Amino acid sequence: MSHDAWLAARRDLLISEKEAVRAKDALNTRRRELPMVRVDKDYRFDGPDGQVGLLDLFDGQRQLVVQHFMFRPDWEDGCGSCTAAVDELSDGLLRHLRARSTVYAVVARAPLATLERYRAKRGWTIPLYSSFGSDFNYDFHVTLDASVAPVEFNYRGPDELRAAGMAWILDAGDQPIEQPGMSCFLRDGDEVFHTYSTFARGTEQLGGAYGILDMTALGRQEEWEEPKGRSDTARGAVPDFS
Repeated sequence: MSHDAWLAARRDLLISEKEAVRAKDALNTRRRELPMVRVDKDYRFDGPDGQVGLLDLFDGQRQLVVQHFMFRPDWEDGCGSCTAAVDELSDGLLRHLRARSTVYAVVARAPLATLERYRAKRGWTIPLYSSFGSDFNYDFHVTLDASVAPVEFNYRGPDELRAAGMAWILDAGDQPIEQPGMSCFLRDGDEVFHTYSTFARGTEQLGGAYGILDMTALGRQEEWEEPKGRSDTARGAVPDFS
């Protein structure tokens, strides 16, 4: 193929790429406009500094992103895909999130002692929180057990799951079943609101701090000015040359 032919094909592809970017921007706007639901239940988590509530996970910030980590209480190691996601969390990424008043937390159902052993094994610095003994995983549909709560996954009930070829997820003999997910929360004073959750392949959409922020109610917050004296924030919006 000649360079001119390649360039013509590349320009044709660029049109589709720009359409995809605009479609994603529109989708992000719709996500930010979703209604919010106040979280009234007092969920408790075991963490490195003792037992904490959902509000404590915000660490004083406005937003909280929770990675629902697949880790059953009887497992010695966590899910490989969830592990890969945490492996890719850098201190820099977490700083960029905090610069936009957003905290990232990893929550799993395994007991804290098991999580701490796994965290040390992986060499992670981010703390892990155990939801063992609470309703958190069941209420957010990442632990599926019909004996505890009606099975729902990725916003599908039993009939829809059967129609989608996922009847296996309803097999009581395999339950409880752990599934991956991400949930976003917004704080208003001492009140916590659930703004968004995504499951299945939806958890693959992240791609750095911007991808995580795009899931949240406040988005990228590019209009916020960088605090004076700070050099660790991701400055400025990416120019739109489309």
